[in-house]
Amino acid sequence: MTSANYVKGDSIASILNQAMEEGEGLLRLTPTWVPRSFLHPGKRIKLHPEDWYAYGAHRGGIDERWFGSTTEAANDGRVWHEGLSFVSHGGKHFLLRDAVQESGAAIIGQGLFEKYNRWPVYSKFFDNMGPIPHHMHQSAKDAALVGQEGKPESYYFSPQMNNVDNNFAYTFMGLEPGTTKAQLRRCLENWDKGDNGILDLSKAYRLKRGTGWLIPPGVLHAPGSLCTYEPQWGSDVFGMYQSLVEGREVPWALLVKDMPADKHHDLDFIIGQLDWEKNVDTHFKEHNYLEPIVAASGEGWVDKWIVYGLVDGEQLFSARELTLYPGASCILQDPGASGWITVQGTGKIGKLDLETPALIRFGEETLDEVFITHQAANRGIRVTNTGREPLVSLRYFGPNTFESVPSVGDYVRH
Repeated sequence: MTSANYVKGDSIASILNQAMEEGEGLLRLTPTWVPRSFLHPGKRIKLHPEDWYAYGAHRGGIDERWFGSTTEAANDGRVWHEGLSFVSHGGKHFLLRDAVQESGAAIIGQGLFEKYNRWPVYSKFFDNMGPIPHHMHQSAKDAALVGQEGKPESYYFSPQMNNVDNNFAYTFMGLEPGTTKAQLRRCLENWDKGDNGILDLSKAYRLKRGTGWLIPPGVLHAPGSLCTYEPQWGSDVFGMYQSLVEGREVPWALLVKDMPADKHHDLDFIIGQLDWEKNVDTHFKEHNYLEPIVAASGEGWVDKWIVYGLVDGEQLFSARELTLYPGASCILQDPGASGWITVQGTGKIGKLDLETPALIRFGEETLDEVFITHQAANRGIRVTNTGREPLVSLRYFGPNTFESVPSVGDYVRH
């Protein structure tokens, strides 16, 4: 994208209408790449090897690709559009965020737009060579203290994105039942002594392809090295509670970056941002682990729930995996908008071509990502596999899209 083909928000009405009309409510999105200065790319998200450090080595390697995002990445030194998805149409580009502001009812639905005034969720591929620090994302109440929103999130380990395990395909989650706040406090007190020992208080779970997890806010987790599809709330808040990872220092600033300035050394306050009961849950896996559940199927195709369940009683996001076998076709009709990414095969969705790239140059456009607007989802869209292998896609939805979703644990009964 260049300044010459970027259309600003106050000028997008005409091109947005064209894109909606010609795409019959489907919007083509371009890849959105996000670096993290404190992480090591896992190199499975199809970015060209010469482009892992496209933002500059000082920014760190690119280890994330965001989908259907109207949420800015909270990175130091970020470019102005970092984390934001662009719509591509007729050689021009404009922000999905601006499209929602221009035509919210058609794109995300009147109810969602009236309540949130934005697309309040997003998803990403999160891809690292090794584990990342034991950290949590603040609740809505705690994030509001610094003018942010909380961030529950979810994981799905797509088989297509995980040809190798990389260095540590295990994730520490929560704290061992019986752990005390005094024990955790000692870990924070030992921050500058090297490894502060917080993982001694936690348990690692082996990551399994084709499964996932639901992670409420305030719950500690140290994601392992499988490439992860992550539907989540539209926020980038976090606090890192581990001081050393694979020999790399984690600055104290990454623990307190989303906490009030006068609380940056208040250990009781910092510990208080954790949801203690959820962290020491004696049935943590039972309450958070997900396996796919068939939502719908037909001749040559199957649509499965991969992210479901409620967070503190609310349906905040969900996701499905649609598979069509060679020659198959289906009508996709959802009750709300979704962000779509193709992970295998070739085909068509409505009038738009679908093609899974093998390698992507930084700045290159692809045919794998689409935003299915509320208008198109309600009308129904034909999806067809035109290739010789399965056509597989992941799509995530916003809050309260469905009248009901399966509960965590329901996979046992299917």
